[in-house]
This record gives sequence, C-alpha cells and structure tokens, in this order.
Amino acid sequence: MLFLFRMIKFAKGKESISMEFDYSSVEPEVQILFDQLIQASQGKEDTPERIRLIHQAFELAYTAHHGIKRKSGEPYIIHPLHVALIVSNEMGLGVKSIVAAILHDVVEDTEYTLDNIEELFGSQIAGMVDGLTKLTGIFYQDRSVQAENFKKLLMTLIKDVRVILIKIADRLHNMRTLDSMPENKQIKIASETLYLFAPLAQRMGLYAIKSELEDLSFQYRHPEIHQELSRKMDILKKPTSVFLAGFLPPIQEKLAAEGINCDIQIVYRTPPSIYRKIKRSGLSFDELHDLFIVRIIFNPNEDYQEKVQYWNIYSIITEIYNPKPERIRDLLSNPKTNGYEALHVTVIGEKGQQVEIQIRSYNMHIIAERGWVAYWKEKGLKSQESVINQWVEEIRKELDSDQDAMEFVEEFKANLFSQEIRVFTHKGHLKKIPKGSTIIDFAYLIHSELGNHCIGAKVNHKLVGRNYILKQGDQIEVLTADSQQPEISWLDFAHTAKAKSRIHDGIKDNRRALVQSGKDMLKEVLAELNRGMDKPEFKEMIEHFKLTQREDFYSLLGSQEIDREQLTRYLKRSVRNKLIKYWQLKVMNLGKKSIPVSEKSETSPLDDPFEEQPEFILANCCNPIPGDDAIGFLTENNITQIHKKDCPIATDLLSHQGDKVIAVQWKSMRMMSYLATIKLAGIDNLGLVGNITQVISFESKVNMRAIRFETNQGVFGGEIELYIYNSDDLANLISKLQKIKGVESIVRIS
Repeated sequence: MLFLFRMIKFAKGKESISMEFDYSSVEPEVQILFDQLIQASQGKEDTPERIRLIHQAFELAYTAHHGIKRKSGEPYIIHPLHVALIVSNEMGLGVKSIVAAILHDVVEDTEYTLDNIEELFGSQIAGMVDGLTKLTGIFYQDRSVQAENFKKLLMTLIKDVRVILIKIADRLHNMRTLDSMPENKQIKIASETLYLFAPLAQRMGLYAIKSELEDLSFQYRHPEIHQELSRKMDILKKPTSVFLAGFLPPIQEKLAAEGINCDIQIVYRTPPSIYRKIKRSGLSFDELHDLFIVRIIFNPNEDYQEKVQYWNIYSIITEIYNPKPERIRDLLSNPKTNGYEALHVTVIGEKGQQVEIQIRSYNMHIIAERGWVAYWKEKGLKSQESVINQWVEEIRKELDSDQDAMEFVEEFKANLFSQEIRVFTHKGHLKKIPKGSTIIDFAYLIHSELGNHCIGAKVNHKLVGRNYILKQGDQIEVLTADSQQPEISWLDFAHTAKAKSRIHDGIKDNRRALVQSGKDMLKEVLAELNRGMDKPEFKEMIEHFKLTQREDFYSLLGSQEIDREQLTRYLKRSVRNKLIKYWQLKVMNLGKKSIPVSEKSETSPLDDPFEEQPEFILANCCNPIPGDDAIGFLTENNITQIHKKDCPIATDLLSHQGDKVIAVQWKSMRMMSYLATIKLAGIDNLGLVGNITQVISFESKVNMRAIRFETNQGVFGGEIELYIYNSDDLANLISKLQKIKGVESIVRIS
C-alpha cells in the first residue's frame, strides 16, 4: 500500500472530525480489490493527485461502512469497490467516476452528508453522489418509489451523464450477487432490471453489459428454462466449432490476401435471446438456425474511407458465400440512435447453413463493448457529443413538464430503443418520431391541444385518417375541430407513450363523469325493481356484458352504450350462476399469513355494488391456467390479478410497482375446465384431422370448443380451442399429438 496511515479532516455539522486510517487493518479480500482498482486507475490517469483522490474516497467509504455486512456476509465495502472496478474496467471511465462509484452509498446508508463529500472531493463529485442517492420520504400512494428514484436519476443525468453509467454499474454488481437475496426480492429486482436497466444500458451503447443484465434477470425469473437452454447451448458448441473450422478459413485467407487487418469472434446467443426467438417464431430449439454470430472486427486503413472498407469486406464475404438479400442490415446509411455503425449480413454455407456475419470497425467495437459515452469522453468525438446533447435535451423537456413519475418512466422506457424516422411539418420543419407512429402520435408530439382536437391530416397533400402510419420523409398538416375530444379507441393505434399518456389525460375527466352517471343509473333501476345486489351478482352482471372492470361497465352505462332497457331486462332475470369454480388460488404474500380463496367471506347486499372486497382474477392479456408459472399483482382496486411470469405486462408491473408483487401457487380442482388454444402445423396426410380429433376426444377425453384447419400445397396449419383442467393435462395432450404422423409443431397461444 502507498500509505500505512493517513489523516482526513473535515467539518461534520458544527464539529471538526479527524479520522486516522490504518491500511494494515483492512481485510485481505478488500485489499486485493483496492489494489486492482489502483492499478487500473494508474493506467488511465497517472497523476499522484488523482490517485490520492481514490485513496481518500476508499478511506472515507471504508470507515463509513465499517462493520456493515452485505446479505452474503461480505464486508459492505466490497460492493462499492466492485462498482468502481466495473466503471473503470468495463466502461472505461476516469478517476472522478471511480471516486463517485466508491462513495455512491455513503450518504444514503451512513451518517455522512453531501457537505462532507463536497468539502473533501469538490462539488462535481458531490453532485454525482447526490444523483446516485435514492430518494427518501413519503410519496403519493399511487406513485412508484422506483419511478420517483429513476426520475431523480435522470434529473442528474442532464447535468452529468456519468451518473447513469455508475447507476448501471451498481445494478450490474447487485445482479451478479443476487443469490443471497430471498426469492421474492430476486424476482422483483430481476424484473426491474429487465424493465429499465437493461434497456437503458443498450441505449447508452453498453451492449455487453445489457446482454449480461438480461441473462442474469432471465436466470432468476425463469431458472429452469435458463438451465435447460444453457445445457443445450453447451452441447451445440462442439458441432458448431467443427462447422466453423471449414466455414471460416476461406474468408480469413481472402481477407489476409487483401491486406485487411482484422479479428474474428464467435458470439453465441444467450438464453433470454433464444427464449424470445422461440416465443416469437413458434419454432423449437432444434429448428433455430442463428444461434451464433460471426463478428469481423477490422482496423481501418487510413488511406481509404472507412465506409468503403466496410463494403469491401462485405464484397469479399459474398463472393465466397451467397447472401440472403432480405437479411442485409445497413447500419452505415442508417446508424443506430446512439451512433453505432456496422454491416450485418446473413450468408448460406456450402451445406445450406445460415450464418449471420457482423462487420465492425475496431472503434465501433469499443463503443459496443464499453459504451459510446465513455468512448466519446476518451476520444472527444464531436459526432457523439451531438447525439448525447440531443438525447439529453429531449429528457430535459419531459422533466420540465408536470408529468407523473410513472407516466414519465413509461414514456422514457418505450422510446429508449424505438427506431426513428424523419418527417416534416407542413411548414417544412424536421421532426424525428419513432418508427410505427401514426398521425395522432405526430399531433401530440407537436402540442397536446393539437392532439386532443385532431380529426385527421393531409400527408403529402392527401387526406388521411388519424391511424395513418407515418413513413420516412412524409410532410404532415394536422387537421383539427373544436368539437373533437380524445376517444378511448385512439389508444388502439397510438404508438408512442407520450400520445397514450395525453389521450388518457384527455379522457379522464369525461370518463369520471360517465362513471358517476352509470352508478346513478344502476341505483335508480335497482330502486325501481325494489331489489339489492351483492358482489357475486354484480360480478356476473358485468361478465354478462363481456367486461371485467366495474369502471368500464359504469362508463358504458353513462354513455348509453348499455342502455336502461338492456340493464332492466338483465336484472329482471334474477338468475345467478351456481357453478362451482374449478380452481383455487393460494395467495402467499411473503411475510403474511397465507389466505386461500375459499376463506374469503361473502359480503352482505350492498347499497353501492361497486364497493367490492378483495378478489382474484385471471389477466386476459396472457390467460393463465392452473399449473402455469404465475405471479400475482395487487391492483389499486385491491384485486389480485394473476399473470403468467413471462407475460410482458407482468414484467412491467413487477418492475415499477414491485412492492405490490404477490407470489401465487395453484391448487387445482378438476371440477370445471378452462379454455386454451393450441396452434398446429405440419405436412398434410389423408385422415390427419381425424387422427388428431381421435386423440383429443376419445383417447384424452378432452372437449373441443372450435377447430380450424387449412391446407396449402401439401402443408397444413390450424388452431384448436380446448377445455383443459390444467397445464399438465395440456402438456400431456400435446405430447400425444406430436406423435401423429405429419404433425411437425404444436404451440400454445394466448
């Protein structure tokens, strides 16, 4: 160590504190980490004053956290040191970022204040530490603490972008050490990471870190699937190596002959990436063909334009192997939002194998590995500076608005990676908008009132509707009418989070009035019929009208879409469904007593039937059935909503409202079946449909609600709606159907 003893003096409140530090008392594992950090820092900025700053930060952090242990049992100082190493080695940031990383938990978790930090390390580092300190205090009940923290983090971002990078490093180390946390915390943190931090890492150009965050999140959210896919990938690597031993040499020889200095890497898909591809394509693991990528990283020749060298390498590759034209991705003409440029092409090997090849310059590879912000800071690239300033300016505008924290985070997350197109106002002003946006998105981009009163537009001087999807280079003139107000149907084609948020705001007051009008109508009709209504009757009534939320029911009453005559006619039937439920859910809210559904007490007749007690409903976004890997979420209406764990909406809810997560466990009862749909495909054979129905109806004793098949040139496809008791029965049925000759694939669809 450089110093055996050091003396730090600073004012704490009104007192003057002297702190003598003895390096010989530091634990061996802590000393090793600190030595690694000093060594990495000396390689960056080898000035005694800067290295001395790291020593000061370590001494203060070690003293502040002394005696505190992590859940794993390690000294707490281990965590900030690891975060600092990630900031240094994996992001390439400098000494001030390293110091802020070491100190990032001092103010939040100990008695030291920001004033202490500023006195010792200056206002810039103190500002970074402030941005990294979580919010404390009481928030509104309908707001997420995570969202408030994230919004504060972005407020600091507009002053210093390095704060975001340190926060990502902090989350990465927490994910690497998540084993020591209880299961409910693991799921919450993993979902939050997948929802915000992995996308944010990608937006900052930290592709390697983004990939690791996704993989770690997937490992905790779906441990069995992660383990199985990892095992299959390990098996795959040996035959892949054999294949590449024949595939790569012709490329390497030709590149060398042309004097191109390059490295070739083989990158394998991660389990979450494979899982997404399986879900999206409906293919099995064995049917996937792009489970690895060949990456060519070249050092540009200063005598030639860099883009010319990209296309030269592309030309060499496609002279050897035939390309697939539809799988060429030109990120030179259309770089990613963060400035990343590359050429991606898929070629066909000699035996028909499809191989994706990525062509990158060395500089772009560094950007992909360490992030474009760190590279810009290091190299001073003006083109990247403009990218940063533009993005930060967009965030600043949103932060200056009165937008709720949750809405802000939703919009920020939705727009992190969307590809942009360039369009023009009717006066010729250039606007960037996410690809897939419609006229209504453009109107709200310009101004909220323009969106609220939008009735259509002229695009390139032709009339179009609000749902017209904008194309690159369109020139748009929004048309309005004072009588037009936002409608719920607009949400069906609104693409951006900003437009959706403004539409919700615009209809909120109108909806509130409709709901109240609907409540009044129901009370009047009940009074006319001289009857009451309890909770089960009310639930059956809204289900009769094909609704799930009471507010939707009241709104339709208030708007006369369900008129008084329809309501009266239904209530006069006075028939209640006496069917026994086919399932029960056992709710295990960790830290509380388990409460089976059957223990809920019945409510007495209600004067106001929308005042319901807690109940359990299946989310219609993913349609879980008994046996599915599921999780519960306590809504603001005190209803437990059950989702599949891999449901995208559940991921969002887990991420920004993790405090309302409820673990659930199925207790299946074979009294009544539930609807599930399977999709089949394969080669058409005589009697195939008969064989399928034989297995379903007679061998498995499963009832079918609907069956649809069609054939085309000897290939069949179809869907069957089945009444199933639970997921195990469905899995057994699928296993039997897969044995039928001609059936190639079967997947369950939501």
